[in-house]
Amino acid sequence: MTTIKNETQITGNGLMKNKPCTVKFFPSKTGKIRYFINGAEPFEGTVENVLSTDHCVVLGQGKAKAMLTEHLTAALAFCGIDSIDICMDEMEVPALDGSSKKWVELFQKAGVEKHLFEKKKYYTVTEPVYYLNGKTSLVVLPAPELYISYAVNYDHPDLTKKWAVYNPKNQDEIIEARTFGFYKDLKKFQMLGFAQGVTIENTLGLQDSGYTTELRSENEPIKHKILDLIGDLYLTGVNPLNLKCQILVKEAGHAVHVKAAKMLKEKLVECK
Repeated sequence: MTTIKNETQITGNGLMKNKPCTVKFFPSKTGKIRYFINGAEPFEGTVENVLSTDHCVVLGQGKAKAMLTEHLTAALAFCGIDSIDICMDEMEVPALDGSSKKWVELFQKAGVEKHLFEKKKYYTVTEPVYYLNGKTSLVVLPAPELYISYAVNYDHPDLTKKWAVYNPKNQDEIIEARTFGFYKDLKKFQMLGFAQGVTIENTLGLQDSGYTTELRSENEPIKHKILDLIGDLYLTGVNPLNLKCQILVKEAGHAVHVKAAKMLKEKLVECK
């Protein structure tokens, strides 16, 4: 069980509704990731509590909801935190810079407390887990160590039939990879009430050729897809960074990630 050493907090605006939200984090010994929204009954950050994946991951129970949890959840995975209380005064998690970078920095500054003498646990799958639907696929196979490959095929010169991988050497590039979208669609989404908090600082805009801002690393949008995947799979209750599996993904998104997470949860076993 790993938690933070000290209380910490951060304030920022949501990506969808652009409302300011203060998030406070408290050390916990429950072994659970719990959300407290405006004093409502807490709920756990688990795949069973996913309410929606339409534009982002929405977790909740009853009237209590937390939107855009994926970047925060990914940061918990990168820091190995599996026990923490998260208190929010609004329903939407702040977008910050659109990646997991500032969340990871926040937790590192607060300190990460690991139980001494607790051996790190690794997991694998009893049999292959797969989701196939048209051009979309997600496959999890047993392997000697973790390997993630994510392929996309977007209508953009840099992102047509391209792929990126995760490995410990490029973890920082995954952590800092920002969310993205087609710049031409921004006004349409805003008219529908979404993407109200999008800025050039927190979202990478895909233009007909190039981007609205300089990339932090090669294939940054695809690396953000890997970041989303890590956050979504952490909802199984097992850190995907501790999997001894090969994960191959093609043209997927939050909905597919969550469907795969539900299947994966039933087939995870601890490595002996």
